[in-house]
Amino acid sequence: MSLFDPKKVFLGIAPIGWCNDDMPELGSENTFRQIVSEMALAGFTGCEIGNKYPSDAAELKWELDLRGMRIASRWFSSFILTQPIEQVEADFIKELDFLAAVGANRINVSEQSYGIQGKLDVPILGDAKHVMNDEEWDRFCKGLNRLGKIAKDRGFKLCFHHHMGTVVQTAEETDRMLANTDPDLVFLCYDTGHFTFAGEDPLTVLKKYVGRVGHVHLKDMRADVVAKVKPEGWSFLQAVRNGAFTVPGDGCVDYDPIIKLLSDAGYEGWLLVEAEQDPAKANPLEYAIKARKYIREHTGL
Repeated sequence: MSLFDPKKVFLGIAPIGWCNDDMPELGSENTFRQIVSEMALAGFTGCEIGNKYPSDAAELKWELDLRGMRIASRWFSSFILTQPIEQVEADFIKELDFLAAVGANRINVSEQSYGIQGKLDVPILGDAKHVMNDEEWDRFCKGLNRLGKIAKDRGFKLCFHHHMGTVVQTAEETDRMLANTDPDLVFLCYDTGHFTFAGEDPLTVLKKYVGRVGHVHLKDMRADVVAKVKPEGWSFLQAVRNGAFTVPGDGCVDYDPIIKLLSDAGYEGWLLVEAEQDPAKANPLEYAIKARKYIREHTGL
């Protein structure tokens, strides 16, 4: 029996397991057609957008239609703290135009002002992470509401992605962001792996905000690898290279209570596997099949 209605909950996988956006040399040999073909072969019906994907919406949609696939959402880097809001809005609208053309209705926003997660030589668990002051919090939350309104008017949900190395990393920062944004305009892109990496309990966070979740990233974490991050002074990208993340069921995250809570709350939308690894160490198709099997066994989907 399925815990979710298959007409309302869909399964996707991110291309980051095949080719890494922040480190394109990881998986550079994998072509777009191979990536989306292997996703479909593993049993997924949706995906997010990676750096190998066609920039022409019609071409992208054609390729995905051939494989019974569609676009679930896409990452959008916002710079609300460091760019004029008009510039952020213009870039955001351009992204929505593209997503609308391929039939998506979610967009994952991550505030990248002062972000350190893309810096190869900055320790991710040191003290380099930017902490917003009250004025920045005010500007940030007002900006998110503005983008959220634009998204809602177009039939989209803006799903904010808390992320290691950014201004919204911890449960406390997530609390403040959600408390100061409009629940009709700003949703949470809930990522099990990023909360676990940040030292938070993903289930505790979900219990508070299950009604605000607009998109789910199923990312598992290898605790033994992450235990080395602080003593070794690794950056986020070094942690990824060393295998910090993996597919659900292969790490330390206890998914069953998380899945049950989402099911009980009537969650609708995507369950999206997002597990960036080095494809030379973790064969992407093998891990995609492993993830699909785990989801089938634990959700009935």
